[in-house]
Amino acid sequence: MEKQLFGGVAGGDGTAQPGVPNRNKPRTLATSGSKQDSVETLDSPTGSHVEWCKQLIAATISSQISSVPADTASGDCKPPRDGTKQVQTDEVPLVPGETIKAVAKDVMYICPFTGLVTGTLTSTNYKLYFISLERDTPFILDVNLGAISRLESISVQSHGENTRGMEIVCKDMRSPRFAYKEDASQPEIVEVLAKHTFPLSNDLPLFAFLYKEEFPVDGWKVYDPMAEYKRQGLPNESWTISKMNSSYELCDTYPALVVIPTSIEDDDLKRVVAFRARHRIPVLSWIHPESQATIVRSSQPLVGPSDRRCKEDERYLQTIMDANAQSHKLTIFDARQSSVADNNKAKDGGYESESFYPNVELNFLEIPNIHVMRESLRKLKEVVYPSIDEARWHSAVDQTHWLEFIRLLLAGAVRIADKLESGKTSVMVHCSDGWDRTTQLTSLAMLMLDSHYRTLRGFQVLLEKEWISFGHKFAARVGHGDENHANSERSPLFIQFIDCVWQMNRQFPAAFEFNELFLITILDHLYSCLFGTFLYDSEQERVAKEVQTKTVSLWSYINSQPEDFTNPFYVDYEHQVLYPLASVRHLELWTGYYVRWNPRMRPQMPVHQNLKELLFLRAELQRKVEELEREASSSRGSLSSSSEHTSSPSHSGGTPLHTIV
Repeated sequence: MEKQLFGGVAGGDGTAQPGVPNRNKPRTLATSGSKQDSVETLDSPTGSHVEWCKQLIAATISSQISSVPADTASGDCKPPRDGTKQVQTDEVPLVPGETIKAVAKDVMYICPFTGLVTGTLTSTNYKLYFISLERDTPFILDVNLGAISRLESISVQSHGENTRGMEIVCKDMRSPRFAYKEDASQPEIVEVLAKHTFPLSNDLPLFAFLYKEEFPVDGWKVYDPMAEYKRQGLPNESWTISKMNSSYELCDTYPALVVIPTSIEDDDLKRVVAFRARHRIPVLSWIHPESQATIVRSSQPLVGPSDRRCKEDERYLQTIMDANAQSHKLTIFDARQSSVADNNKAKDGGYESESFYPNVELNFLEIPNIHVMRESLRKLKEVVYPSIDEARWHSAVDQTHWLEFIRLLLAGAVRIADKLESGKTSVMVHCSDGWDRTTQLTSLAMLMLDSHYRTLRGFQVLLEKEWISFGHKFAARVGHGDENHANSERSPLFIQFIDCVWQMNRQFPAAFEFNELFLITILDHLYSCLFGTFLYDSEQERVAKEVQTKTVSLWSYINSQPEDFTNPFYVDYEHQVLYPLASVRHLELWTGYYVRWNPRMRPQMPVHQNLKELLFLRAELQRKVEELEREASSSRGSLSSSSEHTSSPSHSGGTPLHTIV
């Protein structure tokens, strides 16, 4: 039996050896009939690997049974009906710039819910597309290559024939498996897939640079930093919009425009830059329209084990506090666990000492690091895919600690928002480098405080500003086009943030203009590499790669069909602050995202379809009301006639009411 891993090859000790193809002679597993116990004799097999081998053997046997005459086949393994046509390559839907790279016929999809499905597997430079032979009610599986974390291939010999198994481990909580007979006439689908799944590891461009679809709306114009700061009332006498970082020399992971205190001198600013990790100095993210209290973000100070001081940094924070006349305190929220912050201090990092920073209050939010979050999501995937243990569902989810970490983020953001709103006190937020937990907390707090960010366009601005322009490391955390799936930099920080937004949306269903489909679409295209929005780690990199001129923005697609992503229950709670209940008993696992591949967990009618129909129904009812008002003004008789007409069921248009109920 041969086991091969693309995007990191499994070595003899089970560790990953990135980018090294397995050249060893294939190991074979001889079996006969249904005797599958011999699988257990493999050297130190894992449980899931043994199960995988058994599935492959079953698929091989099934394919052999299905090739015999119909009258000798078992009732559960019927051969394809006569006249069944293979899918033609031109039946695969392609987007502009997408081309077919390989087609493999007689492939079996090992569905964890319905069993074996035989069909044709097509690989393009953008997606993997499987369609069943059954054409009356075809089964279709569509996987964006960007969502694939790694490809694993094994060979099993049964009845003298070799069967190749392929497992596609995805970043979006699924791992589809396929089996097909090894045949010289078949293209080597695994190698073709690996090449286009990990383009950067194979000297190929990301697909976003090949995708050329045109939309009526230009999504790159959604975010204008000057316009957004002007909306917040900036600049003012205390804060200025600085262009000191226009060439990214001050800080290569910050945007070209940053808001800093007006009174800071250039020489003092340079010393503050040198005293902050990654040169990420304290800069303004949001200002309260009434109290002028601010949310400021930064990285940790480099105090080190000897408690180094920087007078310029101390004065800088005092200036931030003085800009808010409502309070004589500056509250610092350090997202890290206090023990981790102490460890960072021993390595030349650290945190602000209340002894050196007068009028500063330091709070640790005790949020674990990126590695803990990555492990938590891995455990969650084991719980939700491919099968669910109904008897242990709640305890299994609880043991992943995923909802506990969601609670910590929401609770921290609520404390930040309340400190500004109720305490009228400015806050500074940082973790170690200021691009992970810091971004989660500032953007969630801003979402709670500012109703503009709860609109469809406003939320896009929030992501562009706090996440994209301020240097969240999307490429490192997601691994776009990179085969090194074991990279320790990978972590689901952005997924956690979107999950928190969904939790808020669930608690305040009328406060957000966008719906669940909008959030899921964002996460799907976080991985897809179809759009340029989430590519690379910083604004500087995106400018160098000419992302805005060479790729399409996700917002071009979203804003060209806003009705698909609009919440029909939305009410503009202008100037209303939201305080979600940050308690595990008020949080739920987002099954609409994490468990959506399980048909048993899926609603019979998609929720977004219901919402779209409600929007249509609302518009239809509004139109009828306007018609009735016009008729009533002309004559009482026409009003009576119109009332009788509208009270009877109509089949001429609109959405039947029973589909909504």
